[in-house]
Amino acid sequence: MLILLPPSEGKAAPPRRGRPVDTGRLTVPALTPVREKILDALSDLCADTDPARARAVLGLGPTQDDDVRRNAALRTTPALAAADLYTGVLYDALGLTSLDAPARRLANRSVLVFSGLWGVLRLTDRVPPYRCAVGTTLPGVGGLAAFWRPALTEALTPSGLVLDLRSGAYAAMWQPPPARSVAVRVLQDRDGRRTVVSHFNKATKGRMVRDLLSAGANPRTPSALAGVLGDLGYTVEQPAPGRLDVVVTSL
Repeated sequence: MLILLPPSEGKAAPPRRGRPVDTGRLTVPALTPVREKILDALSDLCADTDPARARAVLGLGPTQDDDVRRNAALRTTPALAAADLYTGVLYDALGLTSLDAPARRLANRSVLVFSGLWGVLRLTDRVPPYRCAVGTTLPGVGGLAAFWRPALTEALTPSGLVLDLRSGAYAAMWQPPPARSVAVRVLQDRDGRRTVVSHFNKATKGRMVRDLLSAGANPRTPSALAGVLGDLGYTVEQPAPGRLDVVVTSL
């Protein structure tokens, strides 16, 4: 099973020393030319003497010039593994560092993180902290989701079930084969009224991935995945082909 995750806005600080990113050594080397073009465009934008322009393009506020400066230095900043880089709600709940060895090996094989800058990353890929959401429109590149789509469509050819836990913006970068993929929505049930709660949605998805990895699960169909999640204690409904709803009743 291939598990697709979004990145997080929160990222760890870079190590004090170490090698910078080598785009040619990242997963799916066929994506290197696209990575290089986006990396050049982002670095050039953020190296401009007017940080206000970069902030406007990246959707940053006036107190976030440190993010602009970090983007300008992406070629030389020490890199760290993607497993250590992302620090948002989903990744906190996933708790990669506390997985046992078999679950961690399975995570390294099965998880793909989608990124507006890097395209896709394995958890073992080493990159520096960055700020570049997929909704960004970069000068000389354009909208990142549209820019990535042709390269990812050609490069990604999954053979098993794809569990898609990305947000809509990152899902626009690439769509897995419908017959072999399932997207999960987390709904909170309050007195029979179901709603999506963003923070809890991310945390539940992180815990769900952790449980699947810890169980060594490898379902091959959406129905089999629903069964595995049910065995793990989740309330799961399948409202449509390619869609699972995980229903929770308390925050």
